[in-house]
Amino acid sequence: GNVDPERSHQNIAYCDENIRDVYHELFDEALEKYNAKQTRADRMIDDYYEKIRFGKQEKPFHEIIMQIGDWENTAVDSDTGKLATEILDEYMKVFIERNPNLRVFSAHLHLDEATPHLHIDFVPFIKTDGKRGLETRVSLKQALKAQGFIGVHKKDSEWARWIQAEKEQLAAIMERHGIEWEHKGMERPHLDVLDYKLQERQRELAELDAVVKEKTDEANILEKQIENLTESAKVITTISQNFENEPDYQLPEPTAMMSARSYKTKFVDPLIKRLKALVIKTLSRYFEARTDFERWRTANHSLASSNERLKNRVAALENENEYLREDLRDYKLLRKVFGSRQIDNLLEQARANKGKRRDERSR
Repeated sequence: GNVDPERSHQNIAYCDENIRDVYHELFDEALEKYNAKQTRADRMIDDYYEKIRFGKQEKPFHEIIMQIGDWENTAVDSDTGKLATEILDEYMKVFIERNPNLRVFSAHLHLDEATPHLHIDFVPFIKTDGKRGLETRVSLKQALKAQGFIGVHKKDSEWARWIQAEKEQLAAIMERHGIEWEHKGMERPHLDVLDYKLQERQRELAELDAVVKEKTDEANILEKQIENLTESAKVITTISQNFENEPDYQLPEPTAMMSARSYKTKFVDPLIKRLKALVIKTLSRYFEARTDFERWRTANHSLASSNERLKNRVAALENENEYLREDLRDYKLLRKVFGSRQIDNLLEQARANKGKRRDERSR
């Protein structure tokens, strides 16, 4: 955000501990016990923080950012902004007590930007029997489970349920201060730009998956219709084979006393009439079926091409998602290592330089 250095002294720092010190506090005893049980040197863990930091299963820490309103309705210097500050302060004071498995090491209420907002960084930990791994170890999923949040599936995970519960805690404090929580159809807390982009890509992926499924269903229906046409062709072949023996389409032998005129009137003319009607009906149905077949085949080809494009788009979005996740991890790590203020200042300088270059090019 746009930091105002003249207001930085107003920021409230609840805690600001070194994350490595917190890891020593939480895990050194468990790490010592774990290493003592190992018989192979390659299974020993020298530095648990580094192991987690470079591992893929867990993140070293997690962050939640809580904000009430935006610059239009809760600007820092406004009365509502001051009320929002009081509410966030009250929320923070009971956060740690409510979350015993989340070790908070950095918590700041920022009042030097457009809107008051609260950053809470924490290490999720769980105590186990130590049969597999450390007795006390990092685990977001298990930490939240220990606090009663049981996930059902990926979209309704422990994290999602916990976030929802925390927002409800904040909403309860807001209501006590006479402010109603307006959901606005959003089921997420205030997020960084990268977080938002990531969720947008995930939403777009879900929509594309639905389109792919719909197109696949349409293609399956068309394939069945084409199969039905193939079956119809077989039926026509069978009819043509039986046609020679069908009594209605056979000429009987003339009797000895029957004249040619009588034979023509009684047998030949009716047969020709039936044959003409049959030919017209058959040709009509044939051309209808052929038209349908061509239309379905064209539609099927179009659907196949559309499906292929959608699958390529899905693959591209999945790759973009992975890059965004990596960027987000790097970005959060930079904020933690160098401090939010320094990173924000660098971003401001970069934006200013970019704007300056754009202005120079337009001259």
